[in-house]
Amino acid sequence: MEKVFKPISGYTAAITAFLSFVASIFLFANSGASDSQGTFILLGVLLTLTWMILLKGLTVIDPNYGIILTFFGKYIGTIKENGLQFANPLYSKMKISLRAQSLESNKLKVNDKLGNPIEIAAVIVWQISDTYRAAFDVTNFNEYVKNQSEAAVRHLATSYAYDNIEDEQAQITLRDGGDKVIEMLEQELNERLSKAGISIIEARISHLAYAPEIAGAMLQRQQATAIVAARTKIVEGAVSMVEMALAQLSEKKIVDLDDEKKALMVSNLMVVLCGEKAASPVLNTGSL
Repeated sequence: MEKVFKPISGYTAAITAFLSFVASIFLFANSGASDSQGTFILLGVLLTLTWMILLKGLTVIDPNYGIILTFFGKYIGTIKENGLQFANPLYSKMKISLRAQSLESNKLKVNDKLGNPIEIAAVIVWQISDTYRAAFDVTNFNEYVKNQSEAAVRHLATSYAYDNIEDEQAQITLRDGGDKVIEMLEQELNERLSKAGISIIEARISHLAYAPEIAGAMLQRQQATAIVAARTKIVEGAVSMVEMALAQLSEKKIVDLDDEKKALMVSNLMVVLCGEKAASPVLNTGSL
């Protein structure tokens, strides 16, 4: 698990290194004129080693970056404080980004729950939440994120139908699932990527369509379904209007119609109300 390492202020170490450097120069410069030449040289060497060690341990950490520290293969901790910091110069340092990163998966061609070939892609925003797991539990966390994201998108596509044309009882479909589909995608991504210390900030489906080989047929099917639904609505409205017309004619006693004339009137009204084009009236100057 990740451990946050508290470093020493780098500014303090830098000032100390500078003073040691100046003092070592002074000692070396004046060692020949002093009776304690050996002492001056020894102190100069010690101060030189001091400022070199201090400079070696200085590191600059940019915002939203971290430094992973190891000591002969042992994990020490992660520095997350920004600015100039100082850590043991013997520690090995590995820089890692803590910024949010975006990944757009390739367009995957898969079969949905009903076996229809579809194309799907997603945009995923992710961030490292555990630097230890990202650095040491997987070989390459960038490749891991890419591969597992595509696997999650593929699994989502095969778990649900593209739409409910073939499965009218489907409560969730890829096209109409909306936030529910996004929620399930984010949940599966978090489950897969938590092993690498990755957390998902946001995931969205960026591309969803039938595969080219069936896109034309599915479009015709969708159009036919829409036409049938529209016709059904039109017929329901026409029946209501005819029923209302017959009721008002009978109630107001405008004209007495026998069953044959009612049938003829209903037929004419249904043709007028349900026709795709405007009806051309034919005037009858004879008896009704």
